[in-house]
Amino acid sequence: VQLQASGGGLVQAGGSLRLSCAASGRTFSSYAMGWFRQAPGKEREFVAAIGRSTVRIYYVDSVKGRFTISRSNAENTVYLQMNILKPEDTAVYYCAADLYPWDNYGIAHEWDYWGQGTLVTVSS
Repeated sequence: VQLQASGGGLVQAGGSLRLSCAASGRTFSSYAMGWFRQAPGKEREFVAAIGRSTVRIYYVDSVKGRFTISRSNAENTVYLQMNILKPEDTAVYYCAADLYPWDNYGIAHEWDYWGQGTLVTVSS
């Protein structure tokens, strides 16, 4: 599966952005989808994940209550709605896909497929 992330940009603290990740192929609904982020000089960090049927949804503690992951299997797209953005949310955001990442979904190397990243910059 090929992934294309979009929607990043520059926003003031307290603002909102919605990231999208479009997937190619006809088997999108078979994949769990995730979002990770990587700030300069830091390791890639798990942000959120959603299962094939949305029964499983997980977030890193720092974004709970502010970010919402969702998916449209009809549109082959996963979304990350980001509200109440903070300067510490500044990073390149990557979408990821895997058939079964649930043993270690918070670890980047558990995921097989990656998009190219989209930059989110939050100014204070």
